[in-house]
Amino acid sequence: MVTGQRGRPRSFDRDAALDKAMTAFWERGYEATSISDLTTSIGISAPSLYAAFGDKRKLFDEVVVVYGSRYGDFAGVALAEEPTARAAVGRILREAAEVYTDPAHPPGCMVISAAINTTSEEVAQALRERRNTNLELFESRIRADIATGELPADTDARALARYAGAVLQGMSQQSRDGATREELEAVAERALLAWP
Repeated sequence: MVTGQRGRPRSFDRDAALDKAMTAFWERGYEATSISDLTTSIGISAPSLYAAFGDKRKLFDEVVVVYGSRYGDFAGVALAEEPTARAAVGRILREAAEVYTDPAHPPGCMVISAAINTTSEEVAQALRERRNTNLELFESRIRADIATGELPADTDARALARYAGAVLQGMSQQSRDGATREELEAVAERALLAWP
């Protein structure tokens, strides 16, 4: 008696599978993406998905890392390369307008949109920590500019960092609602007018 092949197909491409899972999570969010959605997107059976990635949460965690390295690293690069916090935040917002509206993938930021309506406190917390890490990086850079006199001594570094984060998160949602790159670039320029 011949039985069907079990486990992952021999031609299984982990990177391609992660790309397809990323698109599913990005489009639907963590909660609304079912195992069935993932197996259909990736083109493997549920047992193969579990064998390859563990479970939905572990797959999502891996997808978030891939997303960060491919689409979310522009903020860290700008903070490292630009001479001032204002220049870095301006670059981050302009690059977000480009990334969030790129037709090659779903709109917005997956780390922001995947957290919407999730009932998993673990997932919500992990995504919150990623977003808060960015705010801490913004705040640290702003504090450095206060120390050098680039920004006024009375600048509220925490509030300014949160403001930049709020604009960034708002731009993500606006792109999901259909805002164009040009419209988001205008938002970025308007946001910089509030900079001290």
